[in-house]
Amino acid sequence: MNNTKAAPAGFTVGVWPGITARLLRQSDGVETLAEYVAGGGYASLADPTALLDEVRAAGVRGRGGAAFPLAVKLQTVRSAANTGRDTVLVANGEEGEPASVKDRWLLRNRPHLVLDGARLAAHVVGAKHAHVYVSDPASARAVDAALDEIRADGSDPLGGLTLSLRVVPAGYVAGEETAAVQAINGGPAKPTDKPPRPFEEGVGGLPTIVSNVETLANLPYVQRHGAAAYREAGTDASPGTFLATITGAGRPAGLYELPHGVRLSEVLALHGLAPESVRGALMGGYFAGLLGADVTDTALDHETLRGLGSGLGCGAVSVLTDECPVAVAAAVLAYFDRENAGQCGSCFNGTAAMAAAAGALRDGVATDEDVARLKRWSVVLRGRGACGTLDAATNIAASLLDKFPAEVARHLAGGCTVCGADVFAAARPFEVEAVEAP
Repeated sequence: MNNTKAAPAGFTVGVWPGITARLLRQSDGVETLAEYVAGGGYASLADPTALLDEVRAAGVRGRGGAAFPLAVKLQTVRSAANTGRDTVLVANGEEGEPASVKDRWLLRNRPHLVLDGARLAAHVVGAKHAHVYVSDPASARAVDAALDEIRADGSDPLGGLTLSLRVVPAGYVAGEETAAVQAINGGPAKPTDKPPRPFEEGVGGLPTIVSNVETLANLPYVQRHGAAAYREAGTDASPGTFLATITGAGRPAGLYELPHGVRLSEVLALHGLAPESVRGALMGGYFAGLLGADVTDTALDHETLRGLGSGLGCGAVSVLTDECPVAVAAAVLAYFDRENAGQCGSCFNGTAAMAAAAGALRDGVATDEDVARLKRWSVVLRGRGACGTLDAATNIAASLLDKFPAEVARHLAGGCTVCGADVFAAARPFEVEAVEAP
């Protein structure tokens, strides 16, 4: 059974053998309203409480990075609605990780699946209005066209929910939940101090749930098939399927729907890449740091990766083959230095300092003291920023020093043959080019 299809520019969309796709759609073109409804979409929701119970039993976890239980988020904002307060939902499709493409793919190719998930979540929390929050122009066009279809249809599949589209400039920090709230409220797409958190005071000062679009896209499946069916894929603690963006090794990127718990070596084989050629990987986009060559034996689920001091994050895995991990880390830290919001002194100065030390190490001009400072900063700067950018930078620095000590030592000695032949340099390492729907 061939479970992959080529998309434009060599991009591959694939579904794990033996499972039926829940999120991906292996048909050409953007899914229309008629096609989505014919497949069971926009099913009537008679009992939001029963759906919340099913989401809780299914164990749906966030796909935006933190893997937070969706039912807990829903219940928190629903509790505010039960006191008579208005509530708001934000479908967060601002995909800040350059090495991830899942959210853009869903919004561009299956906008009605995302809107249906937003509808269900909104009704669970009692929200009368929702926002789709994006930075990708093609995603915005697809969502806008889907909303036009709904308006023209006249059947009100959203069940009275009104929905707005908010488009912001792209940026690593723009997808952070308080940045989304501030942007929708008319400010810059930059994080704000917490508390209050959005569930306390969000859009328009109202209790707000901010949920990633892939997370929401799981709700129609739970509604139609129930928690037990949802749990037929994945593991006990990481149930269901997830979207993984695979990049690196000089190959076109791939987007795969996988059951939680599959081993990376198996995914790489599906992607056409020999696991023995891998010397390491960036996990979870840029956020979760680097892992060494033994990453290929790792199961892709939240508990396993957390046990390794890493994380699945947004499901992006960038494999290192010929690249020097020191140079890759330096490029990612330089990215964080450029992309930080410039609001927190610890992040503004900390990312710059770590980027400078890693750059010097890459270039063979660092000293033992520079490496010692980098190690210290990777510990003492953790948790100091208003958002996750500084933590992401400390993860990169700490994991480089922990997983690749031999490469660090060679750079200190000025003897890295890989960088001597060809230094890895990229403003946005392993960036996935935007892929239009066919």
